[in-house]
Amino acid sequence: MSAYRDGDKVVVMLPSRLSKAEEEQWIATILQRLADRERRRRPSDADLETRAHELSRRYLDGRAVPVSVRWVENQRTRWGSCTPEDGTIRLSTRLRGMPAWVVDYVLVHELAHLLVPGHGADFWELVAHYPKTERARGYLEGVAAAAHLPMESGASDEDDLRHGVAG
Repeated sequence: MSAYRDGDKVVVMLPSRLSKAEEEQWIATILQRLADRERRRRPSDADLETRAHELSRRYLDGRAVPVSVRWVENQRTRWGSCTPEDGTIRLSTRLRGMPAWVVDYVLVHELAHLLVPGHGADFWELVAHYPKTERARGYLEGVAAAAHLPMESGASDEDDLRHGVAG
């Protein structure tokens, strides 16, 4: 038994031996599982904000408190950005569908900017509290290389002013 999306349709495959009642029950179960999986892979803005607060508590002693966290479509050369002055964090929709630990890394990176604006040693020390930092950075560098995007090679002064994660 399985299901997959084909455009805007969901295709459910079931054994032919099932009764009509069993088919209906399995279809409902499989569709719910598919919806749950898609929701986890494509969190809403509210889900992102909740996750950011949880990550701040876990890795930054709750000191980074964003005012808002949301997805944006206009970030083509960076994975996320932060404006410490107003406490806003934005993540590129290009992250949707990536593993949760990668999205978590970008959130921790941006949360750290609420505490330290630049990309100095004190900033990276905060980010390093997230245990999958190096793994996530490598993942994002691989995605950027495959898509022929600019690679993050340490932030420039301009990047520091915008407080974003290049990628």
